[in-house]
Amino acid sequence: MDWKSLPLTLLLLTACSVAQAQNVPQLAKNTFPSVVMIVTSDANGQPLALGSGFVVEDGVIATNLHVIEGAAAARVKVVGQPETYTVAGVVGTDATADVALVRVDGLKAPPLQLGESTQVKIGEEVYAVGNPEGLEGTFSDGIVSGVRTIGTDSLLQITAPISPGSSGGPVIDSAGKVLGIAVATFKEGQNLNFAVPVSYLKALLVRSAGASARPLSEVGSEASSHSMVAQMGSAASAGVAGGKFLWDYPFWGSGDFSFTLTNHLQEPVQDVYGLVIFYAQDGTPLDADEFHYEGEIPPGLGERVKSEVDPSVKKITTPPDDQNRYLSSFTPSTKVEFRILNFTLAQ
Repeated sequence: MDWKSLPLTLLLLTACSVAQAQNVPQLAKNTFPSVVMIVTSDANGQPLALGSGFVVEDGVIATNLHVIEGAAAARVKVVGQPETYTVAGVVGTDATADVALVRVDGLKAPPLQLGESTQVKIGEEVYAVGNPEGLEGTFSDGIVSGVRTIGTDSLLQITAPISPGSSGGPVIDSAGKVLGIAVATFKEGQNLNFAVPVSYLKALLVRSAGASARPLSEVGSEASSHSMVAQMGSAASAGVAGGKFLWDYPFWGSGDFSFTLTNHLQEPVQDVYGLVIFYAQDGTPLDADEFHYEGEIPPGLGERVKSEVDPSVKKITTPPDDQNRYLSSFTPSTKVEFRILNFTLAQ
């Protein structure tokens, strides 16, 4: 994929940057009339999920497939307007990209212009627009911090904050063009937010041209297990985990130990912060050691980390019959807990 930008003179680039910075409030004002809040309900009419979307054609909005999964009905509301509209059905889905096109009865709103996600630059300013946690019409800034490859697919990593309710909202550039669709955030780290590149939406629009709307109830749970987000973060709940603890030296004057940090994600990670918590025989916390591993851990692999605590911890947590072992490393008999506090995806 070619990530090089179109050629521009330095003078033109500088002038545009100044103009864009001055027009951010106008950018938000121009975008909100095309952004919607989506509320889905089950077969009993009970609220099911809340998400975001944006107009791409007359009466058609784009959103994430997972926003409408399992729904029997849905209504949408344009940001800043009191009217609500009924979703007539789904006209197209892409389970891999977690994108859906939904037709809405009576909706008259201007479509957003779609940009070129294949030309995105690392460090480029972007804005996430949507309804995080139900806070209607939220406009948040950030940058494109990475382009992540998952097999033959890709995701945009952004620092613009997103939360539950942001899903399906547009991620736009400084010209107001859609670069991606907000889709997920990794809670294990900071500012690990992701958007589906708009190129997938463009392809879906072509494939779905002229298609009739089908009921929401016919949409299965494809995105939950088959999307590239699921592939990237199938083990994201574990993220980075510690294990395989060993006291490194057999003599009692040392509290040196080592353990393994394993990366369960499908992207390399670095700058892992965490705690090793030691427990006494009765299960109460005894001591804790804070660690910071600065190196890079490849996807699916582990790295051995060394640290130390007071030697008394070693003695309290080790069986008496092991106190005379001088030839090998050994493990404590009490509980040792690994708590990962933060990490970042490696660039």
